[in-house]
Amino acid sequence: MSSLGTFVLLASFVVAAYAVTASVVGARRRSNRLVESGIGAFYLVAALMTVASAVIVHAFVTENYAIVYVDRYSDAAMPLFYKITAYWGGLDGSILFWVFLLAVFGAIAVKYNRESHRELIPYVVATIAVVEMFFIFLMVVHNNPFSTYLTQVPPDGRGLNPLLQNPYMIIHPPALYIGFVGMTIPFAFGMAALITGFLDDSWLRAVRRWTMVSWLFLTFGLVLGMIWAYEELGWGGYWAWDPVENAGLLPWFTATAFLHSVLVQERRGMLKVWNVTLVIMTFFLTIFGTFMTRSGVVQSVHAFGEDKELAWIFTVFMIFILVVSFGYVIYRLPLLRARHELDSWVSREAAFLANNWVLLFSAIFVLFATMFPTITEVLTGNRLTVGPPFFNKWMIPVGLILLFLTGVGPLLAWRKSTVSNLRDQFLWPTVFGVAVGAGLWLLGLRVWSSGLCFALSAFVFATIAQEFWRGARVRQGATGSDVLTAMIGLVGRSHRRYGGYIVHLGIVLMFLGFAGEGYKLEEQTLVKPGQVVTVGVYSVEHLEVKLGDDGQKQMVTGHVAVTREGKSLGTMYPARWFFRKHEDQPTTEVAIRRSFWDDLYITMAAYDLQQQTATLHVVVNPLVNWIWLGFGIMALGTLIALLPERAYAFASAPAAEGAAAERV
Repeated sequence: MSSLGTFVLLASFVVAAYAVTASVVGARRRSNRLVESGIGAFYLVAALMTVASAVIVHAFVTENYAIVYVDRYSDAAMPLFYKITAYWGGLDGSILFWVFLLAVFGAIAVKYNRESHRELIPYVVATIAVVEMFFIFLMVVHNNPFSTYLTQVPPDGRGLNPLLQNPYMIIHPPALYIGFVGMTIPFAFGMAALITGFLDDSWLRAVRRWTMVSWLFLTFGLVLGMIWAYEELGWGGYWAWDPVENAGLLPWFTATAFLHSVLVQERRGMLKVWNVTLVIMTFFLTIFGTFMTRSGVVQSVHAFGEDKELAWIFTVFMIFILVVSFGYVIYRLPLLRARHELDSWVSREAAFLANNWVLLFSAIFVLFATMFPTITEVLTGNRLTVGPPFFNKWMIPVGLILLFLTGVGPLLAWRKSTVSNLRDQFLWPTVFGVAVGAGLWLLGLRVWSSGLCFALSAFVFATIAQEFWRGARVRQGATGSDVLTAMIGLVGRSHRRYGGYIVHLGIVLMFLGFAGEGYKLEEQTLVKPGQVVTVGVYSVEHLEVKLGDDGQKQMVTGHVAVTREGKSLGTMYPARWFFRKHEDQPTTEVAIRRSFWDDLYITMAAYDLQQQTATLHVVVNPLVNWIWLGFGIMALGTLIALLPERAYAFASAPAAEGAAAERV
């Protein structure tokens, strides 16, 4: 089977090279037959990568430890679903998984756009196939997941990293990879538009949905990573500005900026250069993030280790991307002139532009701070690090500015807002935001960043509610329906606009969850049986420590009784697990009691079985579950915005002229 896998990789490289050549030559010579041949080869790459994926999964399931990659990331004691997900648990397999996803997504994108964008498709195929060739080349010359032992085959594998044997890690990497890989599709269409000179808005229509889907999966992957860190790492938080976490965040910033600025180009014919640049930067940052986590230029518990040769290969490819992409942007500048200029800084397009600048600053700042240790090591020989307080010091104000702009944008008119328009639109959201801020101050909740976040969240929430209410009232007057029906019809008629507002509502909930961090309480104490730790309204009584074994690992489990203001909440079980294949990497199993307002979060930092003592780390995390709820709302809004027009036929009843059903 390993020989078959290696052969498939070699064949995929050759077929991808043919797809590039046939597509480009066919487009130049206007040979439809050659172009179709290139597309066929492109589909064949997807089929071959599916075969390669099936081979590696079969090797894991059948415990074929003759393959080095299987030996490194699996063992006989692992449950079946962890054996399957070990496919992307290491460097070599993750690259194979990347190419597999890209090949499948690329084939779908080409199939659904080959008729509507015939002039672009040959270069879309060529661009995606070049990216595929790069990653296949990596596997063929450097990281072949099908490499075998030349001498004795080990009787059992070394086992997957215990930290990765977590249900969230089954879906977190695929979600993140789909987000990363999906950003290649907009880049390919952008490059095709630059190469062909078809730089009207049609290429944006082809990529908008792909960007939204990729953005949604990227967000999903980031949130799953936060939940995994919260539940598996046991330090009481969900985001520590780890370089690998930041690698996923960087393209998220630029993709978010693109999803806003594309509205300005569609509506006003502005920001054409900016939009092309954002698409290129987003794709580049997905490659750069992959480079960071796999080359060893940054240090992280999640990274794949140091590999200087791999780093050089990635560096050459990234330089190639930048030179070719921005070379074409410069070459096509005459075709990228804006149709209109900015009429006023008090306008919706100006708010979108400000939003873009803040998002771009965020990406540059996080990139610089993440790479700062590497930069200082190169310049001075000493590796200077920056920790979470440095990131928080800068990113909390930036986040609050973004939250403010989230509320301001919908209140401003396109082109120019008048004084009466500003007064009419801003009055109630501002009153509500100020009232909430003042109320919290009077209640004594005086963490400035959290209090300001609550006030701004109230302002944004009121903005969204006002938009829905006014639109529904106008529609209600036109159709004679009740308010709820009118609101549903409103969303149906202008689903992209109101889906976006629902996404903003999800962002508000997530910010409220972040603001809860300001009121976090925690205490770490060594306790004997019968002793109690009190944190906030919770009391935790240590009962005992027990030792267990399930064959794969030893489990040391603490038993603690929990009460809230004197009312019993039952027993919780923080634990430490020692996997036999990784006894030097014990895992911390967190005990969490969730509620709408806060989480009681308990870990057992240390223990003594003979003395039955334990060191308990007790944390009360206010509002943390609002972050996960906020993502759910964001996903709902994105799906509403993504649904095709025909899905809203039930809501297509005509509305009165002037009804707030403007399509944006």
